[in-house]
Amino acid sequence: MTRPTGIICPLLTPFEADGSIARDLWIAHAKWVLDEGAHYLSPFGTTGEALSVGMAARMQALEWLIEAGIPADRLMPGTGLTALPDTLTLSRHAVGSGCAAIMVLPSFFYGAVGDEGQARYFSELIDAIDDAHTKVILYSIPQNSGVAVSPALTARLNAAFPESVVAYKDSSGDWSNTGAVIAAAPAVAVFPGSESFLTKGLASGGAGCISATVNLNAAAIRRVYDGVTAGHDMRAEDAAIKAFRDAVQGAGLIGGMKALMAVTSGDDRWLTLAPPHLDATRAQGDALMAALGDGAAHLWGL
Repeated sequence: MTRPTGIICPLLTPFEADGSIARDLWIAHAKWVLDEGAHYLSPFGTTGEALSVGMAARMQALEWLIEAGIPADRLMPGTGLTALPDTLTLSRHAVGSGCAAIMVLPSFFYGAVGDEGQARYFSELIDAIDDAHTKVILYSIPQNSGVAVSPALTARLNAAFPESVVAYKDSSGDWSNTGAVIAAAPAVAVFPGSESFLTKGLASGGAGCISATVNLNAAAIRRVYDGVTAGHDMRAEDAAIKAFRDAVQGAGLIGGMKALMAVTSGDDRWLTLAPPHLDATRAQGDALMAALGDGAAHLWGL
């Protein structure tokens, strides 16, 4: 894999009441999302509450997925933290485990360093991993991190590390930025952070999407991806997945999805979120189920 494509799920993280990861739910959900059609899973992205989960727990949970039979080459875990040594620890673990790629945030506290500082951060990370199998997805979510991964930085890093810096996730929600990255770094696989931009992205040279709602709607999103790449008219199906996304986003995204999982599965462990998030409620799940209507029929009995 030099340039990944497809539908990628930033996996929800279920927790026990004591805050530890619920191993059985974690594995079962991961397998279901893959069975529904996701090409890859990205554990410990924003949707997975990554910045609220400790490093040891993240590495152990990644190992659980592999031990459960999920191929490592279908996993693209998030590894980005503020301190380079910590990002390096998570990244070496993922690369050494055989994962397809690592999704890496910029170092997001000292934002004034600009592209020069971020270029140093990513360059030293890749050099220190020192593994030819390293594939990096640059992860830009400036509304959360306060630091964007610019089109110019993307092009610069791809030029310096053409076999390693192979993809970009744009969760800014700003299509002008997505298009600018595609134009600046045409060898990089650019993934919008929502299926709302899936068809527009594919038409413009994008690679698919990395979207929170793949957790719930992978089969429908995959059908749109497959249909568009095959040249079929998917306008009706595209409108349906956008409406699904809008409903989930209106319900609070992470909390809304977890609440819906609790309602459809009957397992209230899904209601637990890691601090500083507040726990979800069944009422949230009931409201989202009503908003989705028949669009959520495939979720019953998970």
